[in-house]
Amino acid sequence: MTTTIDTGVRMTAPPKLFVDGEWRDAEGGRTQPTLNPADGSEIADIAHASVADLNRAVLAARRAFDEGPWPRMAARERARVLLKVADLIERDAEEIAVLETVDMGKPIMFSAPEASWVAGIYRYFAGLVADLGGVTRPNLPQMLVYTRREPIGVVGAITPFNHPLVLSAAKLAPALATGNVVVHKPSEVTPLSALKIAALFAEAGLPAGVLNVVTGPGAELGEALVAHPAVDKISFTGSTAIGQGIIRASADGLKKVTMELGGKSANIIFADAYLDQAVQNAFFGIFYNKGEICTSGSRLLVQRPVYDQVVSALVEQAGATRPGDPLDPSVMIGPLAHAGQFNKVSEYAAIGRDEDRAELLVGGGPAQVAGGERGFYFEPTIFGNVRNDMRIAQEEIFGPVLAVIPFDTEEEAIAIANGTQYGLASGVHTSDIRRGHRVAAAMRAGTCWINTYNQFDPAVSFGGYKASGYGREFGPESLNSYTQTKSVWVDQSV
Repeated sequence: MTTTIDTGVRMTAPPKLFVDGEWRDAEGGRTQPTLNPADGSEIADIAHASVADLNRAVLAARRAFDEGPWPRMAARERARVLLKVADLIERDAEEIAVLETVDMGKPIMFSAPEASWVAGIYRYFAGLVADLGGVTRPNLPQMLVYTRREPIGVVGAITPFNHPLVLSAAKLAPALATGNVVVHKPSEVTPLSALKIAALFAEAGLPAGVLNVVTGPGAELGEALVAHPAVDKISFTGSTAIGQGIIRASADGLKKVTMELGGKSANIIFADAYLDQAVQNAFFGIFYNKGEICTSGSRLLVQRPVYDQVVSALVEQAGATRPGDPLDPSVMIGPLAHAGQFNKVSEYAAIGRDEDRAELLVGGGPAQVAGGERGFYFEPTIFGNVRNDMRIAQEEIFGPVLAVIPFDTEEEAIAIANGTQYGLASGVHTSDIRRGHRVAAAMRAGTCWINTYNQFDPAVSFGGYKASGYGREFGPESLNSYTQTKSVWVDQSV
């Protein structure tokens, strides 16, 4: 089925719920618009699910797990479906990229290569699961003891607005590869790629009920999914505050949870760094995806001997980088994903201007874009001489706002970097590789990049320390989040 949405994009998936292998209207035919953040126009009317709709999706998933073939298939058969989905993603890469761009404002220069990268996620887990197995343990002479790695069951996957395609793949690929079934609740403001991926799974031959996609209000449906007694696990990516609520709500049912939460990542530039490269990494680290990425290097720590040089170069580059139409291949910074995020970033820019001694060096307000008068564009913004106790240094803004903090010594840099409730990512720039390794080891963060930033690979685990969550996505470590271990004892003397 092909649907033409208001931007002229051809979307080969209907804007409906995908439940038990079928496209369905929401209860009562309710819909809600999804908007193009570039100009505020309506892209399409998306199904607005009720709790009753969610319940049907969960029960379909429960039947698929308890009675269907998917958890009982050989790993190579599940891998075959995931490999087919990867091929279909590459076939429809152009459509997927445009959907991602018009739905959340990510510039097409990033959306276009991302579709192929996501295909690689499915291929990676298709291959990885073939080696998923148990072990034998020596015990009493007459006993054979071995372990089995088994799927958990029904997984509720809740994904945010900022990287809908990648973050859904980070959950769907390992969950499905290991034999689980999924009810996916994408963000209500960026649902289009989730519906497209559901259509591709159906085309690839995924059995009915194994993947269900329910669109609609986040709080209402998210709460119902977490509380549902037929759901065995919740995998959530989003804010720390919402994650804490999910953890509390999941306790009654003792659900397993994976939490990929917020960040306020420190990116350190030492005086001996390769400065041209460090400046480019710092710029990309904060302004990639308009700063709407949990790993953004939103706290830049610069050693005093090179502070003025680094800040001057960043301000010049930020001032020359103008937000624009995200469908323009030359544009690096598009609009923020929705009005609420635009208002939040605007409020933090005002907070930064009011905080004692912070200096607004560039940006700080809405960006003027031709044809984008109703869009959610915000200027690349840099504050200098920030103290680590300021709100713009401690609170996650999730937008194109950089706080630059000067420091003197390595020990001071580490203390500042670790002086936050978060611990998702970090960066170190230095020509002394021994220092790079030393500082990386001292950082209380799940990822540390040395002389680079925002690099990812499906084979490399990703997750946070402290208030940035727990559990890991990507890499073989992620399979621990979607399987449980059973020990089997066999008395061979009988």
